[in-house]
Parts: sequence; C-alpha cells; structure tokens
Amino acid sequence: MRPGRTPADAVTQLIAGLRQGEIAKSFRTYVPRSTRVRRLEVQKGLATIDLNRRFMAGRDDDRVLASLSQLVATLSAFPRIDRVQLLIAGERVKRTIAGVRLAHPITLRYLRTPNVPVPVPPPPRIRPPDPEVKKAQQQLIALDYLLPGDDDGILGPTTSEGLLAFQKFERMTRTGLLDAATKQALGTAEHPEPITHGGPGKRAEVLLDRQVTLLVRDDMVVRTIAVSSGKPSTPTPPGRYRVYAKIPRWWSTPFREWLPWAIPFVGGIAFHQYGTVPAYPASHGCVRQPFAVARWTYAFAEIGMPIRVLSRS
Repeated sequence: MRPGRTPADAVTQLIAGLRQGEIAKSFRTYVPRSTRVRRLEVQKGLATIDLNRRFMAGRDDDRVLASLSQLVATLSAFPRIDRVQLLIAGERVKRTIAGVRLAHPITLRYLRTPNVPVPVPPPPRIRPPDPEVKKAQQQLIALDYLLPGDDDGILGPTTSEGLLAFQKFERMTRTGLLDAATKQALGTAEHPEPITHGGPGKRAEVLLDRQVTLLVRDDMVVRTIAVSSGKPSTPTPPGRYRVYAKIPRWWSTPFREWLPWAIPFVGGIAFHQYGTVPAYPASHGCVRQPFAVARWTYAFAEIGMPIRVLSRS
C-alpha cells in the first residue's frame, strides 16, 4: 500500500513503483508501471477506479490478484473508503480469481479473510519395509538429511524429501527416488558443510542454485532440506536477513492461500509449508517446504536467527 494526501495521490505513488530504499529492503510491487488511471471517484464509502487495459493485459491470475490487493490496501487506508470497485476501460471485469469476483466491490477485510481450510498432509500410503530403503535411510541420517529414528525401511514422504535434498545438494537428477545412481552416491558422499561461516548459534543458508536450505548450529549443518524458492518472475532476493516472526498459520492477502509454519525473514517472504514443492523454483518469492520438514524447521528457528540467501553456492 502507499500513503498519500488524497486517494488519487496515493494511487499515483503506487503506480510509480518502488523507491531505491525499498528495493534494497526487498519490497515488491505487482502493479505495472504502464498502468494509467482513467477515473477515480469516491461516493458513500465506495471508491470506483477505472484503469487502462495494461493493468490486466497478458497477466496471470496471481499477479492480477496481487496488484488488486495492493490497490485495495492503498485506497482502504483512507477512513472514508471501505470498498473498491475495479473498472477496466470503463467496464466491470468478468473474472473470478481465487474466489474473488472482480465485477463486485471488494473490501480489504474480505481479502484478509481465509476462504479455504488450512492444508493437511495427504494420508500416507503404507508400503512394506525394504532393506535397501533402510540402508539408504541410515546413510541419510548419518549425513543429516533425515533424523534419527527415520530408518523404518519405508519409502514414504519423509524419506523421499531426504533423497530429493541429497540429490539437489549433490547436483544429481532430482527425482526423490532411490535409483541406482543415488545408491552409489550415498556410499561415497560427504557431510554437507556451510557455505559461509557465522560462528556460534543457529542460522540458515538458502542455496538458490541447488534449491536446498542448510540449517546450521555452531557452524555445523544439522539438517539439509529440499525447498522451492521464488520463480524467475518473483525471485527470492539474495541477501542477509533475520527471522522477525514465527507464525503457525499465516494467511497471504495478495495470493489468498495459507502459509502454515511461516518463518518470515524479509517483508512478506518466509519459509513455510506448502502442498506442492517441486524440484525447481516455483514460489512467489517465499521458500516452500514440504509437509515432511516444515514443522521441524519451524521448531528449529528462533526470532533474530540469521538467514543468508545465496545465488551461487
């Protein structure tokens, strides 16, 4: 959102984009700079804003919804505005995104109200124990990809995540499966080491090129986890940060989705649990983690814990 003396002034500043200091702090805007305001009027708490077609042209649902959320937040900062009606080239938008009907007036309270349940892990598929899997699990435990006690011989979600993290760190084909190449590599692999040195205490290193996060205590890696960071259009910004909150259930207003076990470290960017964690960068900027590890990471993290996001490891 943007402050301003008037609604029109605030919207003008929003469209103008980020200032240099805000870019350095990794703030993000979704409103295209080529957006133009055709008309803005306020009557009885309703702000009707008519924008040119560039606001929506050629943009996916996520970016349109994020832009709209920033627009609604900016206008709703004025006490006399409680609803926003969007028009494009003089017409209402016949489009529904994440349950939001753009043809109707929209309130900030509505965008901030969850409309879906908190995601839960899928039920596990019970497989019989396998000696080969148990051996691999024991090797992954020794390398701190899995935890002591995870060697049940069953190739379930936790073991698949550990295998994927191992394959990513070793720069192998990312399958999450115990294939022949992975079995061989497990027999000769060395324990992951931190890329940087930070002395005593806890910290985390997000390795964007490998798509893993190293959880570090006293300069020793205690767990390596597979993650999915920001896709090219919404990248996770490299830099030095610190955990500023721990939120068990966080609701994303721009994208209207739950972010369980959230550990924010810069702006709205956080580690969090997500149902889909592919082997490549796919998020809106956050660091996605699978169900199998997100709660463990949440318990490990501390307010003020350093986070280092590295482009190249």
